[in-house]
Amino acid sequence: MTLTAETPTVSAAVSARLALAPHVFVDGTAQTTLSGKNLPVLDPATGQMIATAADGDAVDINRAVAAATRAFDPSGEWRTMTPVERGRVLHRIGDAILDRADEFAELEVLDAGKVRGAARAIDVDFAARAFHYFAGWPTKITGATVPVSHPGIHVRTEKDPVGVVGAITAWNFPLLLCGWKLAPALAAGCTVVLKPSEETPLSALWLAELAIEAGLPAGVLNVVPGRGDTAGEALVDHPGVDKITFTGSTAVGKQIARRAAEQVKRVTLELGGKSANIIFPDADLDAAVEGSAGGIFWHSGQTCSAPSRLFVHRSVHDEVVERLHAIGDGLRSGHGLDPTTGLGPLINARQLERVADHVRRAGEEGARVHIGPDVPTGGFFHPATVISDARDDMACAREEIFGPVLTVLPFDDTDEVLRRADASEYGLAAGVWTQNVSNAHRATKALRAGTVYVNGWGLTDPAAPFGGFRQSGYGRDLGPDSLEGYLETKSVWTFHG
Repeated sequence: MTLTAETPTVSAAVSARLALAPHVFVDGTAQTTLSGKNLPVLDPATGQMIATAADGDAVDINRAVAAATRAFDPSGEWRTMTPVERGRVLHRIGDAILDRADEFAELEVLDAGKVRGAARAIDVDFAARAFHYFAGWPTKITGATVPVSHPGIHVRTEKDPVGVVGAITAWNFPLLLCGWKLAPALAAGCTVVLKPSEETPLSALWLAELAIEAGLPAGVLNVVPGRGDTAGEALVDHPGVDKITFTGSTAVGKQIARRAAEQVKRVTLELGGKSANIIFPDADLDAAVEGSAGGIFWHSGQTCSAPSRLFVHRSVHDEVVERLHAIGDGLRSGHGLDPTTGLGPLINARQLERVADHVRRAGEEGARVHIGPDVPTGGFFHPATVISDARDDMACAREEIFGPVLTVLPFDDTDEVLRRADASEYGLAAGVWTQNVSNAHRATKALRAGTVYVNGWGLTDPAAPFGGFRQSGYGRDLGPDSLEGYLETKSVWTFHG
């Protein structure tokens, strides 16, 4: 029987959002693009067009940067707003997200191919929590008194907002990444031009409207949907943009870093990964298998920190692989609005082809490939897949696949596995499963990754920094560390005579 994924009935609020005319959001209002160009927005579960989005280009970016520059004027409403009131605005934005949590979750399912329960509990909730967390920071950004060795001179430091921020977000977490990027930038007093992914622009535009209703002055947040090679490049190259923050692929991150360097522009990059996850022989296997499977199959493996390389001690290897097969076989693929769905689609046909090609290559290179049950046609579905009998030099163990594909590699001793786990050009996340405290401490010291999990996987929090080592990027999102990326330190010298 041929399976298909039909779109369930959507709410009136989301239907209204899908029916909106394509637009950019600049200077507090929805505006048409000057070029009149548009892009189709597809539901990844059906492959059908559900909306039309603006295809912004350099002219629209120019308008948005001009609005953000005006809003950053020292005498303007945003710069003169008290820290207390700025925090209140951010908190109201978080509240507005929660007030429409079900609708935002529904929109993320349709736009990004998510499963509703996860979209509501993770994507929407975390976006709101980011605004709530950073709402507490405007009153806590302080300078210091510096005890210089000069008589009659007083020196202090001040923290100034860096200026106009260009934020470029990825398609896998459209709303969540708005929280990661916008909340700290606004808390620091910056203004923002946001270019969401052309694949998933809908929630960012809605959020911008809600921000105005929450009291954010016009021009402080501007949203220009568009393609990376037009709107994205124009934003990175624009001389009026003081800082770029980007989440996406390592290849694109390198291009951004090179272009930004021409203007000595500040950059934060959160890029790809090939995260290593280690199950030691003394681990709680129930927790380790469930956590490892959940980490890779959640959102169909389309997460930069997905634990896609699983090292398993040889003494428990076969049992772990068998359990992983069972979990993958039990995941039902379907539309994310269907409550029985356990595995959603990939974002587009190009990504589906890429994932399928990796799986095919793994089999050709001699690995054993176990593919889960049949998936619906029409959408961009790939079954949960476990690759075993793999080697470290295989493409499936080295390259980021970005799909529901787990590569399992056996190991024999601790020194060996720590060396192999760290032999990657990436360094975004890593994990260890063990009941041995010494093993845990040794691994967390040895693994060069921005986040290391012990007996768990995948949690984040607005208070905890997130980012990578090596080619997984530099700078941090979230936590106090992220604020430093949106602030400049000014030394003020006062001569008393």
